[in-house]
Amino acid sequence: MYSKYIMLQFQKRIQLVCFLGLTLLSFQSVAQGFLKAEGKKIVNAKGENILLRGFGLGGWMLQEGYMLKINKDGQQHKIREKLEDLMGTKQTQEFYDAWLNNHTRKIDIDSLKAWGFNSIRLPMHYNLYTLPVEKEPVAGKNTWLDRGFALTDSLLAWCKANKMYLILDLHATPGGQGNDTNIADRDDSKPMLWESEANQQKTIALWAKLAERYKNEEWIGAYDIINEPNYGFTNPADDKNGTKEKVNALLRKLMVDITKAIRNVDEKHILIIEGNGWGNNYNGIFPLWDKNMVLSFHKYWNYNDQASISNMIKARDEQNVPVWLGETGENSNTWFTDAISLLERNNIGWAWWPLKKVGFNNPMEIRSNPNYNSVVNYINNGGDKPKESNVYSGLMELAIYTKLENTIIHKDVIDAMIRQPHSNETKPFKAHNIKNGAIIYAVDYDLGKNNYAYFDLDTADYHTVTNKRTAGNRGRIYRNDGVDISKDSVLYEKYFVNSIEKGEWLQYTVNVLSKGNYTLKLNTASANNDGKLTISINGKTVASGIQVPKTDGAKKFATFDLPNIPLAAGKQVIRVISDTGGYNFSYIQFVK
Repeated sequence: MYSKYIMLQFQKRIQLVCFLGLTLLSFQSVAQGFLKAEGKKIVNAKGENILLRGFGLGGWMLQEGYMLKINKDGQQHKIREKLEDLMGTKQTQEFYDAWLNNHTRKIDIDSLKAWGFNSIRLPMHYNLYTLPVEKEPVAGKNTWLDRGFALTDSLLAWCKANKMYLILDLHATPGGQGNDTNIADRDDSKPMLWESEANQQKTIALWAKLAERYKNEEWIGAYDIINEPNYGFTNPADDKNGTKEKVNALLRKLMVDITKAIRNVDEKHILIIEGNGWGNNYNGIFPLWDKNMVLSFHKYWNYNDQASISNMIKARDEQNVPVWLGETGENSNTWFTDAISLLERNNIGWAWWPLKKVGFNNPMEIRSNPNYNSVVNYINNGGDKPKESNVYSGLMELAIYTKLENTIIHKDVIDAMIRQPHSNETKPFKAHNIKNGAIIYAVDYDLGKNNYAYFDLDTADYHTVTNKRTAGNRGRIYRNDGVDISKDSVLYEKYFVNSIEKGEWLQYTVNVLSKGNYTLKLNTASANNDGKLTISINGKTVASGIQVPKTDGAKKFATFDLPNIPLAAGKQVIRVISDTGGYNFSYIQFVK
C-alpha cells in the first residue's frame, strides 16, 4: 500500500511538471512599486494600469466547515472542539500545526505564478496574531503571537520572489463581524465585534501592528480591512446579515478608525473596504475618507451580465475610485469564464475563492481518506465514535494531502480562468494518439467553452437570481464543466459521462497516427432502448441515428461497434452527439 502511494505521488509530480511547462504564461505581473488608487484605476509606480488576477487562500488560516465536508457546526473552533473530544488536545494541535505547515507553501505560489495569476488574498484569522480579549492577561492590552506574523512573512517572501501582490484580508475579526458565523469563526456565546468596544479596539490595534510591520513592502498590494461584514445594525432581528441596512454608521466609524490607525504609520498602501451584507451594501458608507482606497464587492451564484455589477460601476463613477471583486467562485467553469470576461471588460480585478479544499471546483482538490470520512460522518450524523487512533491517522493523512503535490490539480479550472475568457479555441484535454486499440475516455473531451469543446444544457448555478439550484456537473467530480460525470464505484479512478440529454455533445481532438478505416467500439450503458447518437469528424457526419443498445442497467457497460469509419492521418476533430439521451458513456476504442 505504501509503495502504491509513493508511485501515485511520483505520477502526480510528473503530471504537474508537464502541466506547468505547457501552461500559458501571459498575464504575468511585471509591475513594480507600491500600488495606488488613481481615479478609477489601480496603478503601479509607473502609472500603469494593474488588473489583479488572484486567489484567496481560504481554508489555510481559517477553516470553514464546507471546505472539509463538515456541514454541521462549521465554525473552526467548534470543529476543533470535536476533534479534541475524539483524539485529545495534543493530537489535535499536531493536526493544526501540520495543516498550517502544509496547506500553503512556496510551491503553491510558484505554481499560481506559472499558471498566470499575479496576486494572492490572505484570509487572516486574528487568533494567529493576538489573543482573544477574554484571554488577555491584562484587560485592554494586546498580546502579540508570532505564528501569524511568521506565516505572513513567509508568504510575502514567496510572493516577492514571484513578483506577485499580496493582499492582507482580515477574515476573522476579534468577536466576529456578523451573523454568518462560519466565515469569521465567530463564537456566538461571546460578544461580537459590533457589541464589544474591546473587540473593536483590538481590531484597530491589529491593523496598526500589521501596517507598522509591512509599511515598506512594495509587494503588499493592499489592506482589506474587514471581510464581509454582515449584521443588521438598525434591525438585527429582521435584517440578520445587514443586506437591508440603510445607515451602517458603526461599520463606517470602525473603518474610519482603522484607517486613522494605519495612516499613523503607513501612508503608502491601498486600503480596501467592503460594504455590509457580505461586502455589497454600501448604504451610508460614502463619502470616502481617504485618497488611496478601493471598493471591494463579492459575487456569487448570479448572472454574469452588466446588470450584475451595475451598482459597483455606479459607485465607482460617483466616488471616482477603483473597484475590485475581492471574492467569488464556488461555481462551474462556464460561470468562471463568463464572470472573468465581464470583469475584465470593465477593468475590474478579481480574487477567486478558494485555491484548494476537499472539493472539486477549484484548482487543487484535497484528497480525503477512509478514516477522515468516518470522522466527517460522525460529526455530521452522530452515531458511534470512531477510534482515537483512526481519527488521528485520518486527520494527519488529510494534512499531508493538503500539500500541492498530493492534491488533484484541476487544469480545466485554471484554463477556464486564464485562457478561455480571451479565446474560443479548444485544446485537447489529454494527448489522444490514435492507433490500433487506442482508447479515449468519454470524460477526456477537449478543454474549452461550452458550445465549443462540448455542449451541455446545464452549465452553472444562478440560484441567487433564479431561486433554483442547478448542479452543472451533477457528479461534482473530475471536471468542473457542465458535463455530468460519475465515478465507477468498483474500479479505481474510472469515470464516465452520465445524465446525457438530447442535443448535448462532446468533442475530442485527436492525432491519427495511421490513416485508414477504423471500427469505433463505444462503451455505453443504458437501461432502455431510447438512446441514439451521431458521430461527426471535422464537422462531417460519418454515422447518424445510431441506436445505443440496452444493457443490464445504467452502470452495466458493454461495447457496440461502428465499423468502417474513415480517419485521415494527423489532427482530427471527433464529436459524439446525442440525438436522444438516457444512456451513459464510458469510452471509445479505435480498432483498425
